[in-house]
Amino acid sequence: MVKIEVVDVEKPEGVECIIGQGNFSIFTVDDLARALLTTVPGIKFGIAMNEAKPQLTRYTGNDKELEELAAKNALKIGAGHVFVILMREAFPINVLNTVKNHPAVAMVYGASENPMQVIVAETELGRSVLGIVDGKAAIRIETDEQKKERRELVEKIGYTID
Repeated sequence: MVKIEVVDVEKPEGVECIIGQGNFSIFTVDDLARALLTTVPGIKFGIAMNEAKPQLTRYTGNDKELEELAAKNALKIGAGHVFVILMREAFPINVLNTVKNHPAVAMVYGASENPMQVIVAETELGRSVLGIVDGKAAIRIETDEQKKERRELVEKIGYTID
């Protein structure tokens, strides 16, 4: 028997969130914290990771509020070896390669500032993340004017496509 649950990620507006899965959480939570600190100067973050044995949520960071929220969210998700990173003063694009390249990280489910939900399956053995809902569904295709505005913005911040 499998039970499916939707877990709302609790975070203040403007806080970025990365949710992933790894292994050997006894050191991975601290390793990822060090990696975040050395990737983006001035980053503020909390990170938590569920350890399958002894069934603890381990946490650390340099911002008490984000540490506590990351731990609370990881515990609500409840799946073994899942980690939650909450951060300010950085964007996921600044740290994703660093996080994904850590030897103990198996995958990243999602990374966003949008409201997020985690789809969790529960069996007799435990819980597993099936996926992430990242913000609201698209309801229309951008207009030519919206495309022009998007391109002007990305060029302003240093990205060009043509």
